[in-house]
Amino acid sequence: MQYLLLIYANEKDLGALSEPELEKMLADYHAFTDDVTKSGKLVGVNRLQSIATATTVRIRDGKNQITDGPFAETREQLGGYYLVEAKDLDEATKIALRIPGARYGSIEIRPIWAM
Repeated sequence: MQYLLLIYANEKDLGALSEPELEKMLADYHAFTDDVTKSGKLVGVNRLQSIATATTVRIRDGKNQITDGPFAETREQLGGYYLVEAKDLDEATKIALRIPGARYGSIEIRPIWAM
């Protein structure tokens, strides 16, 4: 079964990291990505650009609404994701706990609904 591991963090907190802290976090991400790739569990991964580049669309009362920024004001923002193949939620959880972003924010695990 495939699971989407959504990485949430506060962009302001990440922006406040020192250069050595940022380099360590990026190195940890590269190591995790290499490991999950070698394990054959990785289906896809992407990092998202800053929420400053986001656009949100809605249709209300038959009218299109297009606004800058994310849908909701929250403390943490979606920063990227890993799409993994795991036998069950327990295995997906073990993979998610290894994502470096879990130390700074949170990882949401969502099973993929096969269409």
